[in-house]
Amino acid sequence: QVQLIESGGELVQTGGSLRLSCAASGIIFGISAMAWYRQAPGKQRELVASITRIRGTDYADSVKGRFTISRDDAKNAVYLQMNSLKPEDTAVYYCNTDPFIMDYWGKGTLVTVSS
Repeated sequence: QVQLIESGGELVQTGGSLRLSCAASGIIFGISAMAWYRQAPGKQRELVASITRIRGTDYADSVKGRFTISRDDAKNAVYLQMNSLKPEDTAVYYCNTDPFIMDYWGKGTLVTVSS
């Protein structure tokens, strides 16, 4: 059974930084393309950043230059370093494969950026 557990979200001021973590189990992590998604209140879930061994990293335009995705295959973990946070980054952040698999969604971690 696949489990993806996100952590690291909290309330932060505009301009601040956070590092999100995702711990994966039950998945062949090393060969999986992984990604971070987010869902803001009243909006659809969107892809924020992805990482694969072949293609490297890719980012949504809205976070380029501010967010960095990384992975540690030995720990079955993927991370999202978020800098220069803005109020519009407020959302629940999820990790999943890329493309996502419906059954893999976890509970996410809430990031709130105050203005």
